[in-house]
Amino acid sequence: MAVFLLGVGAACCLGFGFVLQQRAAARAPLADFLSFRLLLDLIRMPDWLLGVGLMVCGQVLGAVALAYGEVSLVEPLTATNLLFAMALSRRLTGQPLGWNGWLGVALLALGVTGFIVAGRPRGGGPEAGALRHWLVFGTVAGLALLLTLKARRLPRSGEAALLGLAAGLLYGLQDSLTRVCGQIVQDDGLATLVVSWQPYAVGGIGLTGMLLVQSAFETAPLRMSLPSLTAAQPIAGIVCGVGFLGDRLRFTAGALAWEAAGLAAIVLGVVLLGRHPAMPTGVAEKSPVSATRLP
Repeated sequence: MAVFLLGVGAACCLGFGFVLQQRAAARAPLADFLSFRLLLDLIRMPDWLLGVGLMVCGQVLGAVALAYGEVSLVEPLTATNLLFAMALSRRLTGQPLGWNGWLGVALLALGVTGFIVAGRPRGGGPEAGALRHWLVFGTVAGLALLLTLKARRLPRSGEAALLGLAAGLLYGLQDSLTRVCGQIVQDDGLATLVVSWQPYAVGGIGLTGMLLVQSAFETAPLRMSLPSLTAAQPIAGIVCGVGFLGDRLRFTAGALAWEAAGLAAIVLGVVLLGRHPAMPTGVAEKSPVSATRLP
């Protein structure tokens, strides 16, 4: 129950934080696209700082949840951040939820419940060796890099979607390494963590993910990037958890069918909610990207 409450609390902070960050990022200069100058511009905006503060709170709550629960359990819970993003967006825009909004809520909630009940995520399995660890790590990170490079060649909506997808993969990887950091502290103490590479990788991945997210928020409406971001993070986290952290799921035919159905419902619910008219547009008043972006 504690892990459940921590996961939902993390989702609440993340959802509110994403909405506030996008509303601020939409006002940033497009010339700073995919540049760390963008973060320097945003840091001057109070609503962006509040959004980042909420996101950090969500990440801390998620890290505590990961210290006591498996990645494969916590990640589906944090995917519900879109429910809280929708609630704040409705409050700001006054847009009714409508049938597609309620359908998205139902699919997301049922998908998370179905995956957890069918999969029964638990730890205790043997951790992968170094080769498998780096293979999974490199595959997720490499895919995020390829998506980022591909995004530069697409129109704004596709660009934002791929950047959100890449950021979601990195955040899933970050959550897995956060779990590893918690295990290091529990087994060997804080001094060992300080001389390990994992906490510094967590910081670097988190900063890179933030740059990708803010660039996606800057170039297109929230509905173009948040669905892919929210859908990719739990899938990447589950792959890493099972791939190298020793998380275990039920692998009977019936359980696998329900787990796949649960993940599909999560993705579909995320897409329906993320593209809801209540999600802020934020960029309608901006000049075209081609007129302001640096070569």
